[in-house]
Amino acid sequence: MGVERSGPDQRLRDVARAMRGVIELLEVYWTRVPEGFSPVTVSAPQLRVMYVIERREGINLRQLGAELDAAPSSVSRLCDRLEAIGFVRRSSSTASRREVELRLTAQGRAHLDRLRARREERLAAALARASPASRARLMEAVETIRVALTAAVRAEPTESAEPPDTGVQRPPGDEAERRTG
Repeated sequence: MGVERSGPDQRLRDVARAMRGVIELLEVYWTRVPEGFSPVTVSAPQLRVMYVIERREGINLRQLGAELDAAPSSVSRLCDRLEAIGFVRRSSSTASRREVELRLTAQGRAHLDRLRARREERLAAALARASPASRARLMEAVETIRVALTAAVRAEPTESAEPPDTGVQRPPGDEAERRTG
């Protein structure tokens, strides 16, 4: 017979499993882009590159590879594709002409803005099915997750410990967590 698992450890795993399921559903839900939304399709890895470049404007290819934990050749190919569609611009570094800096173009920023707006719109439509009380509890839970993930990202030994900007607004009166989280 198997050992029955219970207690705080199992509850943490249950929460993590539920969150994983929600994240997977969001990935599927958000990739269903309606016809005519954008003439350009950006893959998930390309989108990750754009998010990092947006957050770390002027990042070089080596730093980007470390941030994504990806091989330099893969990072270079992703950037080639994004440059070809006009979303990323490469330029010589002001510090060293041997280094190349990466920046989003206005077109790349506009694409991310449209994508985020569309995702928020679709998510709001799905969340409209939940009661106001459930949505309030969800907001509290999302903020708890954001704080925990921010702390986890900062604790990781990477070149860039800067957490992603999730766009989630913190509840008022949350000053202590704003300074530490």
